[in-house]
Amino acid sequence: MNTNANDRQPFSWVPIAIAASLVVGIWLGLLFSGKKAGEYDRKLNNILNLVSNEYVDNIEVDSLIELTIPELLGNLDPHSYYLSAKELQLAEEDLNGSFSGIGISFQMDGDTLYVIEVIPGGPSEKAGIVAGDRIISANGKSLVGLDQNEIKETLRGKKNSKVKLEIKRMTSSKPITFVVERDDVPVKAVDAAYMIDKNIGYVRVNQFGRTTYDEFMLALTSLKSEGARRYIVDLRGNGGGYMEMAIYMANEFLPANQLIVSTKGRYKNNDTKVWSDGNGSFKEDEIIVLIDEFSASASEIFAGAIQDNDRGLVVGCRSFGKGLVQKQFDLGDKSAIRLTVARYYTPSGRCIQKDYKAHGLLSYEKELLDRYTKGELYSRDSIKTDEKQQFKTLHGRTVYGGGGIIPDIFVPQDTTGINSYYIAVSNAGIIPQFVLKYVQSNRKALIEAKDHKQLLRLLTNNEQLLNDFVDFASQQGIPARWYYINQSKDLIIKNIKALIARDLFGQSAFYPIYNRNDKTIDAALKAFSKHQAAFPITPDSF
Repeated sequence: MNTNANDRQPFSWVPIAIAASLVVGIWLGLLFSGKKAGEYDRKLNNILNLVSNEYVDNIEVDSLIELTIPELLGNLDPHSYYLSAKELQLAEEDLNGSFSGIGISFQMDGDTLYVIEVIPGGPSEKAGIVAGDRIISANGKSLVGLDQNEIKETLRGKKNSKVKLEIKRMTSSKPITFVVERDDVPVKAVDAAYMIDKNIGYVRVNQFGRTTYDEFMLALTSLKSEGARRYIVDLRGNGGGYMEMAIYMANEFLPANQLIVSTKGRYKNNDTKVWSDGNGSFKEDEIIVLIDEFSASASEIFAGAIQDNDRGLVVGCRSFGKGLVQKQFDLGDKSAIRLTVARYYTPSGRCIQKDYKAHGLLSYEKELLDRYTKGELYSRDSIKTDEKQQFKTLHGRTVYGGGGIIPDIFVPQDTTGINSYYIAVSNAGIIPQFVLKYVQSNRKALIEAKDHKQLLRLLTNNEQLLNDFVDFASQQGIPARWYYINQSKDLIIKNIKALIARDLFGQSAFYPIYNRNDKTIDAALKAFSKHQAAFPITPDSF
């Protein structure tokens, strides 16, 4: 692509061919060409025929192929993989932003499904299901003891299809039956959007799906109407998704003709450069992006575009380091493979893909664990950089390629309150179990609160709440150890209150409580107060 300014293509003309989610609708065999394809076909067919006809045991060849394809792709790179028809359906439902289901959020209480949220206006609310209900069976099939994926598969179904649910409710001594007509249920990408103070808005994005940009813009616009002029975009834990969504979102903050991302593949049709069009609505507002070791792919595209253009700050820990672009190839049986066809590069020219060849794929999979054991999450000095992969941002700051986005402001992992007692109750799932029981027992009083702020005014007796929790944990086999409990009490209480808010008001009520005293958010607020996020950021900004 010509890179002269007059020839630069705005982001809206990104060739669909570079999209990580692209469905090309061709057979895997078309990856090969000419004589070689015929040779491969003959050899594979011979092997399969021999196994089918001559092997000592009866073998289902289809099952053998299903087991073999993932192994074959696993030898290429860590991000080329196979999706069975069922896996592909679930993956596309989540990324496309909706699926047909009954419209609840649930949690397992022991081996029983417990409804923690009923989506307003959704099928379950219309049928009369309420938070606190326990779903015992669906169409006569017991849900007790199933794992969450099996339950999701059972409750989801075709739009307008009906499912008969057997419910246990506290106010009824006998099970109650509801018939719910499945409908489209939105999968939200924005977990929370709220004002931290009079001019700072916070938005948490959990994935880059089909609806992410629309949700993101709705959140930003709402916050702007409340007075926001500075924004914290929280991408911690966001493993990515559709590349286009990250491009659209970055474009909102960039002046015209700024490079957002480029890709380079084996073939020229996978080589692209994407530029901002200057039509963004937030070009004058300050922005800080939060990342951690689980922020990957599209999250890194967004963070890299903001950092390399010196448009805003990146705060947190080094990101995952996924710089490979996958293209989806549909197979004839509604399965698919997602095959790496290119690498993407941030505006400074760096590829942030971490190495997967030097020490093998097993080492690649253990890399995050190595960060923990080598102390990287606790000290910036432990981050190893490749001096041969130095790059310059738009205004001359040094950044590094070869292994994730290194934040402008490093924030070590916060271990305050994490000790053997807290780990024990967390590993056993005691905190959410306690919250389920607490909300069940106190729902009548708790529903007097209209939002999370009123809820906090109701939950003022922290000592009683902590004592109740410790007693509950003891009943579950975790004895009280008050020396450690007193160290962890603030963390335990915060988690309990955040989960109670989520149970009562949904996911959006969780983060305003859970984020209190968050060290990474505090670092962002401090940077705002020092005007360090003001555009353009230069080597002298710190």
